[in-house]
Amino acid sequence: MAQHNTLGKEGEQVAAEFLIRQGWTIRERNWKMQNLEIDIVAETPGRLHIVEVKTRSHDDKFDPMKAVGPAKRRHLVNAANGYMAYHRLRLEVQYDVIIVVGQPGNFKVQFIPDAFYPRLRTYR
Repeated sequence: MAQHNTLGKEGEQVAAEFLIRQGWTIRERNWKMQNLEIDIVAETPGRLHIVEVKTRSHDDKFDPMKAVGPAKRRHLVNAANGYMAYHRLRLEVQYDVIIVVGQPGNFKVQFIPDAFYPRLRTYR
């Protein structure tokens, strides 16, 4: 496995542990449906959390919301819709981002709750 893939997996593990310490239930990790993927699907009472994890080896002052741009947001919303339909869930959905920066054993976690809201769709 490439080094950046290993770092990403370790970052996702740190993010999941962070959420568990907050009292959240982890429903899925790396959930896939066709070409859609959700890093972490978590739950708090009455709410489903779609969590995107971004891991970096060093703090290069990147803007996390640029890393989760419009295309990635659409991807996450479509994946969340698929997840909800597949499991026949009726919960509020919240989109969160976790930024993990550092090296194994020395990670810093930044949690961005309600990182974005899905665009409203209109039907004609």
